[in-house]
Amino acid sequence: MVTTKNKFGTRDIAMTGMIAALYAAITILIAPIGFGPVQLRLSEGLNHLAAWNKRYILALGLGVLIANLISPLGWIDWVFGTLGTVIMTTVTYFLTKHVKQAIAKIVISSVVVLTLGMAILAAEFTFAFNINAAGSFPSGSNGGLFTQWLAYYISVVPGEALSLVVGGLAIFALSKTFDLSK
Repeated sequence: MVTTKNKFGTRDIAMTGMIAALYAAITILIAPIGFGPVQLRLSEGLNHLAAWNKRYILALGLGVLIANLISPLGWIDWVFGTLGTVIMTTVTYFLTKHVKQAIAKIVISSVVVLTLGMAILAAEFTFAFNINAAGSFPSGSNGGLFTQWLAYYISVVPGEALSLVVGGLAIFALSKTFDLSK
């Protein structure tokens, strides 16, 4: 008798739901400081998980979507925030697919999130402000689109970096006890 391995089993569904719920809960818990051009969204530290297993791409995307349901930017954050997370975690997954060392995975993940992820978020904020979307906020820049984008980018990176350090330490510790790839 030939058996086939289920590509997305019960364990994957449970882990996906658990990480999505954890991401959303952490974000909602600190909601006043988890949104906007200067933010500390500690749940972003969970983005490192995408370096271990592709199921976390879906988990983090769902977590962001759920958390962003209370975002001041509304539909813009639901769509572009979620899409940005899916893009950056997918890139992280592929760049770290054959990397074995936990520290290297975390460093690569951090670079992807701080460059690609925050570039997308800054573009989202620039777009929202320039279409006068409800909940948007000025960049503080008097220049054109690039200057606005750069101002948003510079404003989100410090909080994101702190979240990635905290999350990186937690994920590193977990990786020493649990096989995060399974």
